[in-house]
Amino acid sequence: MSLQMVSTVSNSSLLQPGFSLLNFDGHVFFFGQKGWPKRSCPTGVFLLDIKQNELKMKPAFFSKDSCYLPPLRYPALCTLRSDARADVYQYIIHGGKTPNNDLSDKIYFMSLVSKTSKKMTFQCIEKDLGGDVPEARYGHTINVVHSRGKSMSVLFGGRSYTPLAQRTTEKWNSVVDCLPSVFLIDFEFGCCTSYSLPELQDGLSFHVSIARDDTIYILGGYSLQNNTRSPNLYKLKIDLPLGSPAVTCTILPGGISVSSAIVTQISDTEFVLVGGYHSENQKRLMCNTIVLEDNKIEIVESVSPEWTPDIKHCRTWFGCDMGKGSVLLGIPGANKQLIPDANYFYILRCKGEEDDKEEESITQICSQTSSEDPGDSTPFEDSEEFCFTAEANSFDVDDADTYNEDDEEDESETGYWITCCASCNIDINTWVPFYSTELNKPAMILCSSGAGHWVHAQCMDLSETMLLRLSEANVKYFCNKHIDLNKGLQTPQKVVCLKKQPMKPLRKKKTMKLSASTKKSFLRRLFE
Repeated sequence: MSLQMVSTVSNSSLLQPGFSLLNFDGHVFFFGQKGWPKRSCPTGVFLLDIKQNELKMKPAFFSKDSCYLPPLRYPALCTLRSDARADVYQYIIHGGKTPNNDLSDKIYFMSLVSKTSKKMTFQCIEKDLGGDVPEARYGHTINVVHSRGKSMSVLFGGRSYTPLAQRTTEKWNSVVDCLPSVFLIDFEFGCCTSYSLPELQDGLSFHVSIARDDTIYILGGYSLQNNTRSPNLYKLKIDLPLGSPAVTCTILPGGISVSSAIVTQISDTEFVLVGGYHSENQKRLMCNTIVLEDNKIEIVESVSPEWTPDIKHCRTWFGCDMGKGSVLLGIPGANKQLIPDANYFYILRCKGEEDDKEEESITQICSQTSSEDPGDSTPFEDSEEFCFTAEANSFDVDDADTYNEDDEEDESETGYWITCCASCNIDINTWVPFYSTELNKPAMILCSSGAGHWVHAQCMDLSETMLLRLSEANVKYFCNKHIDLNKGLQTPQKVVCLKKQPMKPLRKKKTMKLSASTKKSFLRRLFE
């Protein structure tokens, strides 16, 4: 194994914990920036170009018939192929967090529709599901299995917010483990079915999952309810006959008690498990080789790389699988750099030197995002950590073409601005900051009606002072439409300033001036 540091040249502040990597035709793309996309790249997808130990990020494009894909951090990702060996594929993206700290329950399909030497265009489509639709979550995994000429997606684990009825003001954004149900998703018919298996008793998140043919192996993971990292190794076998699917689970020996590990594939049957956490304050500075052969799994410890002192001594780290046995690792900058939120990045190559020489570019096979941004949460490890997944598929490696940012076309074709009410006038093409609290998006606040929905503070006539007050105080807020639900706090209305009439100045009394002779005559009469 070899470890090499890379320097970030452009848009480095976007590359924060919680990102994902996508691979299309040998090109690696970055997805899941921190914060809302700017007009310079409304898609929030960037080409990740690493050459000569320099990392550059350049905007990518969506087709006009695409739905908007929010910059989800910590979603579950995997590739979907018509069969296990098909060359054409697309990415499935499920769940994750938006920059508003909202959880998503949507499923997106992302595919490459056109490619030139300077521009790649993607199509993103939102899929509707029926049946047992999984709730919004993060820290989970999604994989694709193939059986009897059919394929299905399998979703498992993750965390979600406490239901609204159970929330308190002090713990409004508390998270809980999702139920340990296995979801089978048939995208051909748009239906979803959940399965409760007796072997899966505890909810897990930040685990590792590896799919091969009709089998998924689940390794490690963290349970909030029990405050433990599972030492179990689960084997899920999915049979897809003409009738109802059959799902079975077996607990195998040889598991590893780890969370937030990264998996990268180095051959058809061999994977490498990198890093993770033994506990909240203890990183797992070791690697394991995972071999899948003849419907069996074998996990053995392998030689670890020469970790740098910065990696050894930092409390948190994050990263993502880049494919072909390579992993992109990041550690917090610890205020050592000019940019406060900048990070240091390394590329870990798990293959031998001979294999590394054959690879001039780095590709990605399948991943799930890394840890939560420490700045957005309480201690990183147990509050907002994330795992990584891999599928037993590989991509051909092509040298990545680059293009100039000056070649960008209209950057305002797509974007994310919610229509929060009938009179909402926020427009992506014309929006400019209205309050000083607004950075890359209109200031928003959550209405407490029902399941809650976001409204623009500007459209609700909220002053910036009131917006700050509502954001800092743990109070319920209701928009104009639902204000009758609660009379305790009403949306401030615009106050019409009354024009005051200016007061007329008092007139000075006129005084008479008397001559000297008149004064003497007056005094003489006064004393007589």
